[in-house]
Amino acid sequence: MPDFLLQLDRHLFYFVNHDLSNAFFDWIMPLMRNPRFWIPLYIFIIAFCIYRYKKQGAILVLMLALAAGFADFTSATLIKKQAQRDRPCRDVVTAQTVISRVPCGTGYSFPSTHATDHFALAIFLCLAFFRKWKWVGIAVIFWAVLICFAQVYVGVHFPVDVTAGAIYGGLVGWLFFFGFKKWQPDFVA
Repeated sequence: MPDFLLQLDRHLFYFVNHDLSNAFFDWIMPLMRNPRFWIPLYIFIIAFCIYRYKKQGAILVLMLALAAGFADFTSATLIKKQAQRDRPCRDVVTAQTVISRVPCGTGYSFPSTHATDHFALAIFLCLAFFRKWKWVGIAVIFWAVLICFAQVYVGVHFPVDVTAGAIYGGLVGWLFFFGFKKWQPDFVA
């Protein structure tokens, strides 16, 4: 990574991790990045799709799960092992000053798998439902951005990690939705 980008990334990390610190964020952001916190939302999405769209809804849920699984596997297993970027809590420059609001985590930092997974889901859902319900597109993008912000705030990722994860995840979500539309061309939300 070019030195100027690395320095900007560390400064942005410090701004989010330190300068935006407050008691409310200290309480809510660890929850926002916890996948268990979102289980009711995941159950609602599955139930809504199957109830509302029957067989097409089940296929949509299957493709959504495949998108998230593919994004997760490629991000965590393939890309991170190639990039080998340390997390902020292990970075030689930021490790001494990072405010760790959750355990550091194992593995590498680039790209953020949370960002990759959630943007894959968000873009897929946005493409599926934005035409009929514009607010759904806005809500799912906000949800994914919130999770990305939380990853930086709690100290486990740099801004570049979540940005790259969001871009890659968005691409995966788009590709899997494209595949879903090829398989189910008459699907209309």
